[in-house]
Amino acid sequence: MDTTLQRILVVGSNGLLGQKMAEQLVRGTSYHITLASIEEAPVRELDAAPYLQMDITSHKEVRDLVAEARPEVIINCAALTNVDACETERELAWKINVSGVEYLAEAAKKHHAVLVHVSSDYVFDGKSGPYTEDDRPEPLSYYGKSKLASENVLRSAGIPYIVARTMVLYGQAPGVKANFALWLVQSLEARQSVRVVDDQFGNPTLVDDLAYGLLRAVELGKTGVYHIAGRDIISRYEFAVRLARVFGLDESLIVPIKTSSLKQPAARPLKSGLITLKAEVELGFKPSSVEHGLEILKSQLHYGR
Repeated sequence: MDTTLQRILVVGSNGLLGQKMAEQLVRGTSYHITLASIEEAPVRELDAAPYLQMDITSHKEVRDLVAEARPEVIINCAALTNVDACETERELAWKINVSGVEYLAEAAKKHHAVLVHVSSDYVFDGKSGPYTEDDRPEPLSYYGKSKLASENVLRSAGIPYIVARTMVLYGQAPGVKANFALWLVQSLEARQSVRVVDDQFGNPTLVDDLAYGLLRAVELGKTGVYHIAGRDIISRYEFAVRLARVFGLDESLIVPIKTSSLKQPAARPLKSGLITLKAEVELGFKPSSVEHGLEILKSQLHYGR
């Protein structure tokens, strides 16, 4: 084994972001990659990246696996991101989103590794967005509180870290649960009417862009907080309409509604959005427009072939 290769551990590698992160890494030749997720087997076998099973909520499993992989960089793509589930299953949300990060940070410190972690615009209250990295977090939901707590874990861990805040993540990978864009495509293809809120604003983010931004931060040896999200700040409803147009689906099936009518367990930040200027300047990050991101998704789905 070439010991000059940078050793990178991707945690949560079976999820949407984890798979895209692995894709980005295996394209390079300068990494020794280990993949880890809670499932017994990887969603996709990658010759260049051995897979190890690990439950991020187990202190022992995290400690043992990091000791075995000996990474110089740990990229944490594992999280409980279902906002309403976090509100109703708070103990589980804390175990995955906060305790798991504590275990990774402790292991990173022991092995002198950089920890890369993904956070969310939900750390803000959505009353005065879009937000820069320096704006004061005021989370409304338990999900937002758990993500802010995970950021604070890293700030106090005494290790080099990168926090990437993102939002409205969409994309395609084998075996992943439907995200907002995939749900829209599936519903509109089936000619089902969809109700979409027109009072929540933010940057829809192609997952490939986030993975690229994280890799750039690692390659450049950066630390600190970055906002890595799509270029356009629009409403969820407008995103749905643009998706219908890109995919040639019937936009009249999309019905605008207000967030309050959904009576969801968790409060949502309404006027949100992330300003990505810092990532653009320091990382060379080039966020996709909504249309460009949806065209990429369309090609990934082999749509209409």
